[in-house]
Amino acid sequence: MNKNKTFTWKLKDILMVAIIGVLFSFLYLGTDYAGLAISTALTPVGWGTVGYEPLYGIYFMAASLAMYIIQKPGVGIVAELIAATLEVLMGNWFGPGVILTGILQGAAVELAFFLTKYRKFNQKTMILGSVSVALISYAYHFWESQYYLLAPKFVIVMVLTRLVSSIIFTGIIATLLGNGLAKAGVLKAYPLGQRAEESYEVDE
Repeated sequence: MNKNKTFTWKLKDILMVAIIGVLFSFLYLGTDYAGLAISTALTPVGWGTVGYEPLYGIYFMAASLAMYIIQKPGVGIVAELIAATLEVLMGNWFGPGVILTGILQGAAVELAFFLTKYRKFNQKTMILGSVSVALISYAYHFWESQYYLLAPKFVIVMVLTRLVSSIIFTGIIATLLGNGLAKAGVLKAYPLGQRAEESYEVDE
């Protein structure tokens, strides 16, 4: 793999990261409201703290999709940073702390690709990234949000639910979304689109 190609950002990369960050900022804000609704519904039965977990994987998708499409170090972190910052500016009630969380989540997703030296961008690596970010983000919230004060049953359910959610949204749906865009021909300027084009030519 050409090192220059891997580590040098071009204008098209900056634009794609920005587009992904902006689009997912709206999705993240919508997820805030959806999570609040679930949390509110579960509060009467004592499970309100678990409310956001079924949707938590959505919060990692900007990093995952950016990495899968652009395939360069740092794009996952920047995509999450943009999405989190705009989410806060649009009225996220969790406050500026979300920006730090976004950076952490982007780095946690990228960890999977870093371990492959940014050479493997496939379903397996996407799943690995989804597991990595689910566990690392929960470890952060365990202390930052004082989850250690919760009963063990809540901690176990939260970890498992976040893990499953992350695998579904960050690992599987993000991959399918990227593949769909590539097959539609809108990613020809990016590694994922070029790979899809090559596969199509081989099939021909």
